[in-house]
Amino acid sequence: MLYPTKVSRLIAMAALAALAFGCSVRANAGDVLRVGKAVPEAFSFVPLDVGIQEGFFKKYGLDVQSIAFAGDAKLQQAMAADSIDLALGSGPGMAFIAKGSPVKAIAAMAGPPLLLAIVVRPDGPKTAADLKGKKVSVSTAGSLTAWLVSQTSRRQGWGAQGIDVEPMGALPGQIAALKRGDIDGVIMDIGNAFDLEKKGEARILVRFTDIKDFIIHVIYATNKVIASRPDDLRNFVKGWFETIAFMRTHKDETVKIAAPVISKDDDITSRTYDELMPMFSSGGKFSPKAMEVLSKSWVELGTLPSEPDIKTLYTEEFLPK
Repeated sequence: MLYPTKVSRLIAMAALAALAFGCSVRANAGDVLRVGKAVPEAFSFVPLDVGIQEGFFKKYGLDVQSIAFAGDAKLQQAMAADSIDLALGSGPGMAFIAKGSPVKAIAAMAGPPLLLAIVVRPDGPKTAADLKGKKVSVSTAGSLTAWLVSQTSRRQGWGAQGIDVEPMGALPGQIAALKRGDIDGVIMDIGNAFDLEKKGEARILVRFTDIKDFIIHVIYATNKVIASRPDDLRNFVKGWFETIAFMRTHKDETVKIAAPVISKDDDITSRTYDELMPMFSSGGKFSPKAMEVLSKSWVELGTLPSEPDIKTLYTEEFLPK
């Protein structure tokens, strides 16, 4: 039989234990970072998977949760709704900040647009000069893909409208339209381009390897997390760039993790690794020249009416010293 004094002591001990447990849970929950990817399958965002599986974020006490979205717009909406804390998105997506999105870019994660290529049917145009007046599909109007197609036109001396840009949404629909002959080309990620070439269903026509001053991808953080969890952001960025350093020297391990993420075989994943690793930044600095190019692109695409004050769009305070 338990006497009242003993019962009281047991209740008090249980309450203290529950309180301690609750504090522990809250402390651990505070270390969770919800990180969004603009799309689930791009090799650009594979470092998040590598960092999680190889323990680079855990090393800094972070429980990183990966959440994939269907494009930059959905990603920005999730940040605005406080559904995620950080995001891996496109550099051109910084225009959303100029429009009032409650976020900032905290690291330039990749520079030149090596990820993308214009693909045609095997019997399609032979050179970029053959694209005049042709239809090339892009994801959405005003997107990075649309800008790269318009840049291809400008470089041929045709102005921004020399190639007919066709916004068509998701990539599977674009590929189907290409095969039917409804369009003449598609701009897509290099992994899918390699895959279609390997199957004999398409041919890579245009790469963007000569565009050096650019920021194709950045890491975003919400203003709320910037204000409330600066140490976690610093630790995440440390883990990210340690992951990039690991990937550069551990191709086999990276390919093994990346293949199921991008849904490609080891051969295609290996080729994609070789093509895209050079685009990743090792330190996250925002190149002023690259930011100028982005700023001009927003006006050219009609995304913004005028060039913004680019210094308000990003911060370098969380980068490794």
